[in-house]
Amino acid sequence: MDIVRIEFLSRLFATLLLVLTACLVGFDSQTKVVFLTVHIKANYKYLDALSVLVWIDAAAASYNVLQLLRCLFITTSKGDIKQFSHKNYWFFFLLDQAVVYIVFAANSAAIEASVIALIGIKSLQWMKICNRFTRFCIQVGAALILGYLAVVILFLISSISAFQLFRLYSPKHFLKLKTKLIDDPYIVHQNVLQNDLQNN
Repeated sequence: MDIVRIEFLSRLFATLLLVLTACLVGFDSQTKVVFLTVHIKANYKYLDALSVLVWIDAAAASYNVLQLLRCLFITTSKGDIKQFSHKNYWFFFLLDQAVVYIVFAANSAAIEASVIALIGIKSLQWMKICNRFTRFCIQVGAALILGYLAVVILFLISSISAFQLFRLYSPKHFLKLKTKLIDDPYIVHQNVLQNDLQNN
């Protein structure tokens, strides 16, 4: 199995987990009668960290869908991964790194806010709500576990992206492209000029 197929399957699995996380949190709600006729509905909008989690997971899933299309294009066009310019791979690498860190940060913020909802903070007089809205909290907890699984897979994708980028560079010379992989005419011209200067 080549690296493009591994990346494709990893991105597909990460996208499914991100969509599932966003849907579990976004569509989760529970209504309880608190006092006689007073109804309180718990949903993700009441906790800012959960709102941010839904939007970030949706954005990360959308990004991965675009990258899935790129992988699909590479595999169906019978082209090699080396055909893209090294600048594109820097762009993909930096975006993959950003996505991992942002999704990890959103999941961590959501889990911190969820712990406060679970146990409360007596010194600030924040009541715990999970003893009243049990199903809501269990569903959010399951979504957070899936979110962290997505982070692990996104880390794997980021590692694949780093491998695809840095395999274009020579192991002997710092940030110098391997000559047999260069397809950018500007880089070829720069290397010819550099070789001419070294020969003179």
